[in-house]
Amino acid sequence: MKDSYQVIIVGGGFAGISTARELGRKGIDVLLIDKNTYHQFQPLLYQVASSQIGVSEVARPIRSIFRRYKSVKVLHETVTSIDAKARSVVTDSGRSLSARILVIAAGAVPNFFNTTGAEEQAFPLYSVADAIRLGTKIDEEMNAAAPEPDSAVDVLVIGGGPTGVETAGAIAENIRYVYPGYYSPEFARRCTVHLVDMIPKVLAPFSEQSQAYTAERLKAIGVRLHLGTGVSEVRDDGVTLADDSQIPGQIVVWAGGLKAGQVITDSGLTTGRGGRVDVTPELTAPDIDGVYVLGDSANIVDARGDHLPQLGSVAQQSGKWAAKNIIADLQGLPRTPFGYVDKGYMAMIGRGAAVAEIGRRRIRMKGFFAYMAWLLVHVALLSGTRQKVGAVVSWTQNYLTNNRSHVVLDPQN
Repeated sequence: MKDSYQVIIVGGGFAGISTARELGRKGIDVLLIDKNTYHQFQPLLYQVASSQIGVSEVARPIRSIFRRYKSVKVLHETVTSIDAKARSVVTDSGRSLSARILVIAAGAVPNFFNTTGAEEQAFPLYSVADAIRLGTKIDEEMNAAAPEPDSAVDVLVIGGGPTGVETAGAIAENIRYVYPGYYSPEFARRCTVHLVDMIPKVLAPFSEQSQAYTAERLKAIGVRLHLGTGVSEVRDDGVTLADDSQIPGQIVVWAGGLKAGQVITDSGLTTGRGGRVDVTPELTAPDIDGVYVLGDSANIVDARGDHLPQLGSVAQQSGKWAAKNIIADLQGLPRTPFGYVDKGYMAMIGRGAAVAEIGRRRIRMKGFFAYMAWLLVHVALLSGTRQKVGAVVSWTQNYLTNNRSHVVLDPQN
């Protein structure tokens, strides 16, 4: 493998894959580097953890995505350092690679906001490995507690954004509808899901109507809301809140936010909110030529100057747009500012219940129609045909029955 390329892309997430695919269609020489052999669909990881869908529905081999693009090469190694000014990277094998244009789409890591014990005790949900660990922990705790008299399992979800709401709703529905058939109904009734957030409302980016409906539906399936007070400590037996009150629980799920990883911090790039890079309107790193920063590694603003959320749709669109600008760079043509198409927000609450605010005008939907819209959008976003078909089959079974056919297996056990 040669050491210099037209384009090196660090990261095989939504942004990196979109960029590489567009460049591959033009026959541009690309090296895509990612430590994983698969591209993971992060919005559905909570469904893997709750056994609603299988790993094969959210993970697709990266090499299979680019088998038709002969100019795109894939390297499965971890990038340990980035020299942005030199447009070069070093991998964990000691390999040094450089390019005419460097694209940094290295994703993010959980942001625990220096909360005592959170990194050691809480379960983040940002990777397939995270989902497997969480699903295994839930299964272990349920199986251990079920035979004991008067026992219960409490799950605490930290974060009232879409990931927190969807995770809390999925686990609560399992407790309410699935576990009574697996364990005793009495045991299932004693188990509880708690949703905790320092913000006084769930789904902060949504309208008040969507927030109210979401809170109502969560309560209806047994989720206990603790809003308006942050978490000061995470322990192995629960959490302590900022007002010194405590919530006991065997499992703490962290859905409290993300930040850029250390490889971005050490890259020589100027970072802003969340440790991410404040990119130019053309998606390039400021003051450094030939470097693009995308996805969860970047703070991107729209034409009005508003910060765009860390969503898969933003990452995908930015990846495609960056590819257009890279092609312009290689041809000596001017770049164009990123033209983001606002598709709105969605969040699944449970079976037959979701909220959606579509487009820039935020056309609001809730209940079953929002649920169906959520399903259609996520089917469209899934990477491959195998993944789309598998997800549809699983969702249909989950809607019609109180059974979960998927098993979450921790390879370390």
